[in-house]
Formats: sequence, C-alpha cells, structure tokens
Amino acid sequence: MKIFVGNLSFNTSDNDLRDAFAPYGEVASAQVITDRDTMRSRGFGFVEMGDSEAEQAIRAMNGTDLHGRALNVNEARPREDRGARGGGSWGR
Repeated sequence: MKIFVGNLSFNTSDNDLRDAFAPYGEVASAQVITDRDTMRSRGFGFVEMGDSEAEQAIRAMNGTDLHGRALNVNEARPREDRGARGGGSWGR
C-alpha cells in the first residue's frame, strides 16, 4: 500500500522517512518529493509497505512529530486529472 505523508520538514530526507516507518514493518520505498527546478523538498512524500503494516503505520504515525512537524499520514489516493495545464480557456 502507498502511504501519503504530508507536513514534512524541508530537512527530512528519504532515509529519515524510511527510518520513521521502519518500526511498523518492511518499507519497500520511501521518497520525499522535491521540486524539479530547485530540488528542494515540497513538504510531502510517499512510503510503500505491505497492506496490514501500512494500516498500522498510518494509525500510529498520523499526528506524530518528525523534525518538529506534526505529520499528516493517510492512504495515498490516485492523482486527480486536472485537465489542461492551468485550466484556462485560450482563444475565447
């Protein structure tokens, strides 16, 4: 299961995220999402774990402190189709 982890400190690394979730089971992957231009953290990331381990980790980690920030942890949802970039209507 893929877990969304929000409200991350900009200093949190992939390894920090992996280490935080490791007590709840095997972490298949842990990634802090970065801005492609600045390579700076965007303040959220994703962790992948087995389903039962992930459910336990979500319950345990939601609202806990990591690097001075209360984490927002829940099951990741598929990205919504946002349509054309910017959503504007050109030529009208």
